[in-house]
Amino acid sequence: MKTVALYRPFGVELGDFRRHMEDFFDYPLGGLTGEKAPLVDVRENENSYLIEAELPGFDEKDIQVHVDKGTLTIESVSEEKKDQDEKNFLIRERSKISFCRSFQLPDNADAEQISAVFKNGVLSLEVKKLEEAAGRRMIQINA
Repeated sequence: MKTVALYRPFGVELGDFRRHMEDFFDYPLGGLTGEKAPLVDVRENENSYLIEAELPGFDEKDIQVHVDKGTLTIESVSEEKKDQDEKNFLIRERSKISFCRSFQLPDNADAEQISAVFKNGVLSLEVKKLEEAAGRRMIQINA
């Protein structure tokens, strides 16, 4: 594989069906927890792959990025509490937002050389490419 691809363990059909249902009802499937995948851009340049995820309202301490067996995962659970200062409150609201996005890294991605920066609600990841192996090489045969 030569490019970063979305990781879809349940196949394309289920993911597309879920997206169509979310668009139709204008509501994220996944319950009242607000499970909604962030918008992500993936670019490639000569030396690396660049992944940018829009995460407005999140703190960098709420975001986790990890690599396991060639799959890069970005995930978070953020809980927001709005409390009245009074002991006998009449209104108390909470919202919980979680997401998980995974990407299958290409064979030439260096899983040991990934950097992450979170600024202004955007998580930017840079995945360095491995140096290309030299093409054909002659092997000397000894007698």
